[in-house]
Amino acid sequence: MKDNEQLVLLVDEHDNPVGTMNKLDAHIIPALHRAVSVLVFNSAGHWLLHRRAAGKYHSPCLWTNACCTHPYPEEEHATAASRRLKEEMGMDVSDELIHLFDFVYYAKVDEKLTEYEYDRVFKYTSDDIPQPHSDEVDDWRYISIDELRTEMKLYPECFTEWFKLIFQKYMTYI
Repeated sequence: MKDNEQLVLLVDEHDNPVGTMNKLDAHIIPALHRAVSVLVFNSAGHWLLHRRAAGKYHSPCLWTNACCTHPYPEEEHATAASRRLKEEMGMDVSDELIHLFDFVYYAKVDEKLTEYEYDRVFKYTSDDIPQPHSDEVDDWRYISIDELRTEMKLYPECFTEWFKLIFQKYMTYI
């Protein structure tokens, strides 16, 4: 099954399951569905960012958080986050992910697709060197929070819509 053909779990505004739908259809309609995002930091407190691969079906070549995904219909949030961190960045979660917050967002990503997601955001601290999968990631880097804040202000078009929202939520959270 191709990545854009997988089923996503549709949920209500409180993350209660209400059905399933093809992932691409959920982004076209749009329908509220479950997602997870992982923020990875090194021990110096720098953010791990990656630039989405040019072949991604939406938001290609934009900088974003370490990983994000849609849990499979019967998959737990943290399990999906750990799975995807390994698939995208080649990083094994050796300790527990820390659940930071949940939020619902709605954001157009292009003329046809919209992200309408109930996103559970996790934090993971690691000094491991990422081994990203080339189908997922074109580039990666660690960046300080001050440098990231400046880049996002000067070049917002270089970041995914969801990461801009996550960054704002995280800054409020801390």
